[in-house]
Amino acid sequence: MTAPGQSAPARDDGLAGQVAVITGGASGIGRALAVAYARAGAVSVLGHYPKDPHDVRQTVREVEAAGGRALAVDVDIRDPAQADALAQAAVDHYGRLDIAVAAAGILRRAPLADLSDRAWDDMLSVDLTGVLRLFRSAAGVMTGPGAMVAVSSIAGGVYGWDDHAHYAAAKSGVLGLCRSLAVELAPRGIRVNCVIPGLIESPQSLDPVNSLGPEGLAEAGRIIPWGRVGSTDEAARTIRFLTGADAAYVTGQHLIVDGGLTVRWPS
Repeated sequence: MTAPGQSAPARDDGLAGQVAVITGGASGIGRALAVAYARAGAVSVLGHYPKDPHDVRQTVREVEAAGGRALAVDVDIRDPAQADALAQAAVDHYGRLDIAVAAAGILRRAPLADLSDRAWDDMLSVDLTGVLRLFRSAAGVMTGPGAMVAVSSIAGGVYGWDDHAHYAAAKSGVLGLCRSLAVELAPRGIRVNCVIPGLIESPQSLDPVNSLGPEGLAEAGRIIPWGRVGSTDEAARTIRFLTGADAAYVTGQHLIVDGGLTVRWPS
């Protein structure tokens, strides 16, 4: 207990000096996570898709404003060689790689009748196989203990979602991938976990064409026990926990971050 007039001691989460690679670093949870790592003393290598309309330089500015450092690297996670180059960039610029977070993802609405093989393959290549590529590349350059986290979704990870079968299938597959890699990489001291965000306000969820949009999110907030949708920062801080020292004995797990949505009795 802290005595009156004294500040609480800083909590050591083991992240100071760590190097993290984050895909999807230009916006959303990826951007929020880079800032969260900056506050914890970790540096980030931000993988971002060059055609992404969001500006990764804004993420770098926010990281620097928080007192941290970040390196932006172009990457198309559909290309194994580019995934390898992203992981290697962490070693080349910062001398090591300790954490890998797969936050890149695409979301497209497609009813079954319109769901082509190409649309299916494109979705899985980014949202599922992209996770594999990042983790495989990261494991190839990690020389000590480490942590990996993949971002799944409440759609697929818990619920089904009409007109989004390919997205839900990919996000469901992420769970099995993480569980299996957790077993395989445990002898090396590399932990692998998964975060399942619920309804989080982000550029992706605010898209009214492929997701809920602002009005849909506002309506959804009224049925969430917490009374609102979540923020990217709240999802990011969960990932920071899973990659820090406080989660040192946690691997092969998934953590749902949804304000109680999945445990509410339907009414």
